[in-house]
Formats: sequence, C-alpha cells, structure tokens
Amino acid sequence: MNVCADNRLFDWDIFCRVVDNFGDIGVCWRLAKGLAGDHGLAVRLWIDDLDAFSRLCPGTSTVGGRILAGGVEIRRWDPDFPSVEPAAAVIEAFGCELPESYLAAMAARPSPPPWVNLEYLSAESWVGDYHRMASPHPRLPLVKHFFFPGFSPRTGGLLRERGLLDARDRFQAQSAAQETLLRSLGVAAPRPGTRLISLFAYEQPALAALLARWADGDEPVLLLVPEGPVVGDVMRFFGEHEAAAGACRQRGALTAAILPFVDQERYDRLLWACDVNFVRGEDSFVRAQWAGRPFVWHIYRQEQDAHRVKLEAFLDRYTATMERPAAAAIRQFWRAWNGWGGIASAWRPFEAALPAIGTHNRSWAHALASAPDLASSLVQFSRNAVK
Repeated sequence: MNVCADNRLFDWDIFCRVVDNFGDIGVCWRLAKGLAGDHGLAVRLWIDDLDAFSRLCPGTSTVGGRILAGGVEIRRWDPDFPSVEPAAAVIEAFGCELPESYLAAMAARPSPPPWVNLEYLSAESWVGDYHRMASPHPRLPLVKHFFFPGFSPRTGGLLRERGLLDARDRFQAQSAAQETLLRSLGVAAPRPGTRLISLFAYEQPALAALLARWADGDEPVLLLVPEGPVVGDVMRFFGEHEAAAGACRQRGALTAAILPFVDQERYDRLLWACDVNFVRGEDSFVRAQWAGRPFVWHIYRQEQDAHRVKLEAFLDRYTATMERPAAAAIRQFWRAWNGWGGIASAWRPFEAALPAIGTHNRSWAHALASAPDLASSLVQFSRNAVK
C-alpha cells in the first residue's frame, strides 16, 4: 500500500475503470461535474486510465497523479491504492469493485458512507424493480445499493446538468454560434439547404450503402465524423483506409469531414447543430435526446444479442406516443443500423419521417426533463441514507 496518506474530506468518491471506448468514463465525468457544479459538492474521481480521461478533458496536466478540472479532483486509480479517508458517499461505477483497503476504511468509520453501484442505462421494465436494492457485503458491515439511471419515475433519471435545455435553445437560435462551432472544428459553414449529420458510431461494415445513397441524392449532405472506430468505414467508401482529423472528402452530394476528438461541451454543441445525429453507447445516446433532434442509436453489442432486448425496450418507450408511420420508420432504420435489416432501404422512410421525428424529440426531451436528474437523485438518496 502506498504510505502517502490523504486525509482530506470529500463529499463524494467516484470509482471508474475504463473498459473500452469512452462510455464508462464519459458518464462518470459528467456525473462528477454535475455533483460539483450543480450541488457544490467536493468530488474526487478515481480513474484507472488517465490517458483516456485526457481525451475527454484535454488541456489538463497531471501533478502527482492528480488533476483538477471542472471543480473535480481526478486521481489515478493504481493497483497500489493509497491510504485515503473515504468520502461521505461513494459511487462504484458499473461494478468496478472498490479497492479492499478502501472498503476496510469505509467499514472502520463509525457510520459507513452510503455506497452506490451505478448501473448501466436501460429502458427495460425490470430496472425499476431493482433500483435502490440493497446488497450487504459478505464480510464487512457495509451495504451496497444498486442505482439505475432510467426513463421512468422508478429509476434515478438521466444525467442533465442545470440549465442544459436553455443553453441548447439559445445555441440553436443563433446561426453565428453554430458557424463558430464548425470553424473551431475545422469545417466551413455549409451552404443553405445542406443537411448536417454527425456520425459517432462503433465500426459499421454496412455504412457504405448508406453513404452511397447520400452521395447519389439530390440534397447536399455534410457528414461530420469525430475521430473513432467508424472513420475507417467512412474512408473506405472514398477508396482510402484511414484519415486524420481535418481530412475532407466529397463524392456526389456527400461531403465527409473528419473532426478531432472533442470535449463533452463541444460535442453537445455539435449534436445541437446537426439535423440528424448518429450516436453510440450510453453517454452520447443520452445527450442526443437532450439535443431534441432526430437521432439513431448504435447500441453496444452484447453476447447472445442481449442488446436487442435493450434496443426494443427503448424503442417501445420512445415511440409510444408517436404517429404510427414515424414510429415504424424509426424501428426499421434503428434495427437496420444495428444489424437487423438493410440500411439503405430503411433510410428512405426514415428520411421522410424526419420532420415528425424532430417534433416528437423536442417533446420527448422536455418530458424527460420533468423528472429529477441522476445527480440530484443520488444526492437525495445519500441524504436519506444518513438520516
């Protein structure tokens, strides 16, 4: 054990392991900022991969394994875990398993801190039954509670910082702000009538068929592709294997621009600026819903097609109040995008339904915003736990 003791007091400790991509750390970083920024709490975020974090939060520097950013102290989670005073409340993100020495320190306190295992987002109905369920530790006098984000009042809600929708509305009302964003990403403002589409996805072998349809179409399309696994699929359509940020290729009505990996704030604005957003995983999936624009979800693939159950559960909830043609178009295209159907043939009805989908998504975002956000739910839970 590292003998460098740290006895400062924090309100929250969040533990996160970077499994792959940026989903886990993306959620934890937003949550940490929300607890610090919206609730004025002292937050310490433990991450096992600071290189991954630096992609989400560029421009920070590490001093002694610590980073201060967004009102949060970020600490490297090494196998040789230091001796620290546990925070007043603890989040174990996605079953990452707390260090044994930290658990022992929690158990040694006169009143052990509330301990939450933050689960992955799902729209499945069973989630509400397991939200806040207690799980006593097998050896120590500690109790962990499972905490589920979600879309119903029986869950912890979604990450949504204070003032998010107002900021979105102001941005979307200002064309100059949108042009400034694009210039900051190395992209010139498109000519009027161009459809802006953002593409943030896992590898998508069937992408070429959709790109061909856009290239052969009558409407100009500007495809904005942040760096990531799908860039290779885009470039193969143009006869190349890879490209760096700043690359721009054109075929027919389609122009594709490769963007640098951006921080979360600029990614939000990219979603707000685009007419259609392709998103993946959990964090960008939630942010696309707050954008109020049509979006397509590339869900994280799981063994035995377990992800299809999660996809259908969300589609049931999301399209429940939608007109039937638009709901059918969404189902067809989302399923095709995730490997169950032809992408190119599913695009036409989805494209025709875009106006209806856009209207629905504004209402959907406002309905979601009427529920408590995830950070506030966690704060309330921890306060109730110590009463």
